[in-house]
Amino acid sequence: MREVNLTEGSIFRKLIGFSMPMIAGNLLQQIYNLADTLIVGRYIGPDALASVGSAYTLMIFITSIIIGLCMGSGAFFSADYGAADQGKLREDISLSFRFILAVTGVVYLIIYPGMNLILRLLQTPQELMTMAREYVMVVFVGIFFVFLYNFYSYLLRGMGNSVMPLIFLAVSSVTNIVLDIWFVMGLRMGVSGAAWATVIAQALAGIGIMVYSMRKLPLLRQHRGDSSLSLRRLREIIANDVATGIQQSVMNFGILMIQGLVNSFGTVVMAAFAAAVKIDTIAYMPAQEFGNAYSLFVSQNCGAKKEDRIRRGTHIAVASSAVFCVIISVLIWIFAGDLMRIFVDAEEVLILSEGVRYLRIEGAMYVGIGILFLWYGYFRGIGRPHISLILTVISLGTRVVVSYALAPNTPLGVVAIWCSIPVGWILADAAGLVFYRRRGTSVPQ
Repeated sequence: MREVNLTEGSIFRKLIGFSMPMIAGNLLQQIYNLADTLIVGRYIGPDALASVGSAYTLMIFITSIIIGLCMGSGAFFSADYGAADQGKLREDISLSFRFILAVTGVVYLIIYPGMNLILRLLQTPQELMTMAREYVMVVFVGIFFVFLYNFYSYLLRGMGNSVMPLIFLAVSSVTNIVLDIWFVMGLRMGVSGAAWATVIAQALAGIGIMVYSMRKLPLLRQHRGDSSLSLRRLREIIANDVATGIQQSVMNFGILMIQGLVNSFGTVVMAAFAAAVKIDTIAYMPAQEFGNAYSLFVSQNCGAKKEDRIRRGTHIAVASSAVFCVIISVLIWIFAGDLMRIFVDAEEVLILSEGVRYLRIEGAMYVGIGILFLWYGYFRGIGRPHISLILTVISLGTRVVVSYALAPNTPLGVVAIWCSIPVGWILADAAGLVFYRRRGTSVPQ
């Protein structure tokens, strides 16, 4: 297993080298839904595209809870690895796995009985309700596999291995595309075919990385200390994971509320938003994963008590992310129309026009979210995820308040929704800078 020690050597080269497999992995993960969007939009139609897009936002919100918990535990794994404490790492793995597995079970118990109510709360148009429910009821089968993949991915990344999670996603992504084509275009299974393709691919990634980790990490097979697992440590893990999970779910709950408002503007805006969000997600995804890699860099160096290295790494990370985001913003502005036509037929002029407007308004300020991802990673890495939660509330709260205040009641309409996004980023970035200057890079004891 290839491991990267982030506590020594060139900071820039280590951050870039460690983040590249994570970026590639997230790109492949986006292919799960991109394949659905592309094939559904092209071969079933705009109504199906709108249904899958709305359901995708719901899926992201639910799975963000699980991913946030795994991300929170990843900070513990990384710090333990940086401190070279195998016993503590083994204990944290066991406690985290049991806790997050239990939460996954609770999510299933809540989601399926309440599915119709949730779709109604999202203001899903009545003519799309059956199709949206058909997609969601299948795709949520994969929540357990999302848990498996992300738990073991954050474990491996915390131990300096960002390559193996990429390999398992590469295999499952190819599987997803093949099954999408077969189920939707070949077997004519409709949106449920796209959903089953995603679930099968997720299962392949989740089970595969679990088996690999069990075989390659001897500490996962050592259970001698399990009977004396610390309740105090469990409380620490739960507090940290819940704060990170809430931060991730609040972020996506805000997006879910925006989806409900978007749905109220009709199928054209829904379809434009569904396609544009996929482009948007891929555009700033490298900055997001760079922020996650930077967070693990901070965690490892916290474990090793290297405060000066954290400080220097923060300056390098901010400069690198800002340069990348500016370049991407320029490219999105120039090629917005071409990118939209990948998902939407050229004849759908209204959908294309609205999607381009979204991309050019929101995409002009990617530097805002790039810096925000670094603030999330920094405060999570030093063991203060509650500050990341505060920044999320500022960012998403601004977006929701501005959107609901202006979009339905002023001539701006949906433009108010698109403009509210970068405004929220900028305010949260300013707050992050204030917290950083007040707290510095002190490492919690």
